[in-house]
Amino acid sequence: MFNTRGFKITQIIKALKWGSCSLLGALSLFASAQQASTFPSKPVTIVTAFASGSGPDAVLRQVSEKLSKLWGQPVLIQNKPGGGGFIAIESMVRSAPDGYTLIQLDSEHLAALPHLYKSKGFVTLNALDPVAPMFRTPFLIAVATDSKWQNMKDLIAAAKADPGKVTFGSWGIGSPGHLGGEELSLLTGTEMTHIAYREVSQLFTSVGSGDVQWSLGSIPSSQGIFKAGKIRYIAVATPKRLTIMPDVPTVAEAGGPQGFYVNSFVTLLSPKGISPEVRSKINADVIKVLADPEVKSRFDTFAFEGLTWTPEEIRKNAEVKEKIYQKLIERKNISLD
Repeated sequence: MFNTRGFKITQIIKALKWGSCSLLGALSLFASAQQASTFPSKPVTIVTAFASGSGPDAVLRQVSEKLSKLWGQPVLIQNKPGGGGFIAIESMVRSAPDGYTLIQLDSEHLAALPHLYKSKGFVTLNALDPVAPMFRTPFLIAVATDSKWQNMKDLIAAAKADPGKVTFGSWGIGSPGHLGGEELSLLTGTEMTHIAYREVSQLFTSVGSGDVQWSLGSIPSSQGIFKAGKIRYIAVATPKRLTIMPDVPTVAEAGGPQGFYVNSFVTLLSPKGISPEVRSKINADVIKVLADPEVKSRFDTFAFEGLTWTPEEIRKNAEVKEKIYQKLIERKNISLD
């Protein structure tokens, strides 16, 4: 019996007994299943909100090469950074939801964007469908190498002693570095002053020189300054220590609050309306590529955690972050409008 990814002709014949509406539904399902069985039959384009050379971009290019070999079709990358993610989103959101145009965004684009740009009335997950996971990245707390702070206890004590005088930097308003810093302030009952930078390189140069006193940072974004001996890590904002940096304590171990975990996850999404069959195929193939030893090795270098989430799990995790971010954004009246 002919079968297109589990959808049988007999199911269509059975649907004839249900009437014309049921028949149309069955034919639609059959068409979607047939589309999935031949996907992709032409090049796939992935738009990314991240700059060329960034950690997410580097990972995406490696994954896209593997997908291209698996699919037998080119997988093209278009970098469209800036505008809080809107430049990338607006360039593809009206594309056909057929799987041939995808976008790479992080959890902040999904969960924080609607609250940072309230006047736009744009809700990311109302316009885009989650398709496939990529990775989750942890963040460490960095200070200048010659900083007098040796641990989180020192940092928090300084913030309590001089409200508003301790500064922390990030790579932009609404970034994980910014919102993570605001969460630390909330959990410790302190007030610290946020300084936003246009570029990650400028941020960590300023941390190293003491122009800004501390910052959250991922390994790929801060490793250059770290290896140059300009900054050091006093804690990692994860439940457990990182395998590649076993000497760096968790925030809790370093005298900070329990439950202070800062991470960002990166996923692929489609314009709203992608068929479940095509979405399932892309999801399964991306997860297969993420299990490739070469990809896993690259992830380990950056302490990235490859994810195996379903589209539904992506949405649920974004909703959890959205609740946290909404509270933090409203508390400080943070806006990019």
